[in-house]
Amino acid sequence: MTEKVILLVEDHPDDEALTLRALRRNNIGNDVVVVHDGEEALDWLHGTGGHATRVPRDLPALVLLDLKIPKIDGLEVLRRIREHPETSLVPVVILTSSREDRDRLNGYRNGANSYIRKPIDFAHFVEAVRQVGLYWLVLNEPPPARGT
Repeated sequence: MTEKVILLVEDHPDDEALTLRALRRNNIGNDVVVVHDGEEALDWLHGTGGHATRVPRDLPALVLLDLKIPKIDGLEVLRRIREHPETSLVPVVILTSSREDRDRLNGYRNGANSYIRKPIDFAHFVEAVRQVGLYWLVLNEPPPARGT
């Protein structure tokens, strides 16, 4: 995979549309794969279930993870991402509307790289997405590929 793919884990259609719109508005042209629940996120990452044809070695450059998602909640998805050797180093940014200190603490305890509360104001949301994209897709130097 040469393109830096973003995996967006979001079950709310309005938040999905806003995130995609904010990415476009910031000229972040990366492919965005959208999954709508925790089970589908893990299937996509590991190339299992409905995503069995996907090559699991081709990992996203960034996971944008909502916490309040069906089937498997975001914190459990994060925990499973971190426990699996192939996905343990993938950058995961929690992008959520939760204002609970407990969620933020558990996010970091489970290995989140960042925790961002979704701003209510669209202009602030666009700016938050711009900064996330700039940092994780342009400035950040990811770890070297395994076997190098």
